[in-house]
Amino acid sequence: MSELLPVADVISSFGDAFDFIVSPQPSPFAAGGGEVGGPAEVLDKLVEHLKISGASFALAVVVALPVAVWLGHRGRGEGFAIAIGNAGRAIPELALIAFTVAFIGLGFANVVFALAVLGIPPILTNTFVGIRQVNRDAVEAARGMGMTGWEVVRRVELPLAVPTIFTGLRTAAINIIATATIATLAGQTTLGDFIINRNVFGDEGVLAGAMLVAALAIAVELTLAGIQRALTPRGLRLERATSAAA
Repeated sequence: MSELLPVADVISSFGDAFDFIVSPQPSPFAAGGGEVGGPAEVLDKLVEHLKISGASFALAVVVALPVAVWLGHRGRGEGFAIAIGNAGRAIPELALIAFTVAFIGLGFANVVFALAVLGIPPILTNTFVGIRQVNRDAVEAARGMGMTGWEVVRRVELPLAVPTIFTGLRTAAINIIATATIATLAGQTTLGDFIINRNVFGDEGVLAGAMLVAALAIAVELTLAGIQRALTPRGLRLERATSAAA
């Protein structure tokens, strides 16, 4: 019987967290002994989390994608792309936020900049690799048909590189969403408020915040996967499905 108690405690904790999300809960920790949680507060922090994550992701895409496409198309900068990718994996997220706050200052734009720095490496590396992995015979055939450099990029290289490019986009998006939780430490409202401010929201608030961030990450992952599928040429989808079946 004692072996079942931990399982029961876990189920109870998730139940408390779910209650925290769907209805305001009285909290002895809140100022004045008020209520915390509930749909209104959850939605407010979710919207702010989406704003800061979306802006950071968009900035990372705008900076990294054109550079990587140009480098991949020109066949240059392989060392640079790999170095950026390795550097991105080595950057401690909390240290980057702290550095940005200390030397640039607080504010929405500054935190967006810090989070975008985390999103740039996977986008840059995967896009470069995706463009370079396109069959060179297909590229030369396109040029032989009289296509300009931009037409080769738009009609040949980008469509064929979509799966690899979106691997980088999805990685960057999840990294940014997860790291945005600590933007609370830089004075920004996010779902991280629930996780970091345990003294206000209690244990159920911490677990609720973690559940919401995980659900948001899964939703974004599935959305980008759907966009990837829609943009991938049908022939390439069939080829990948055949390879997987084999």
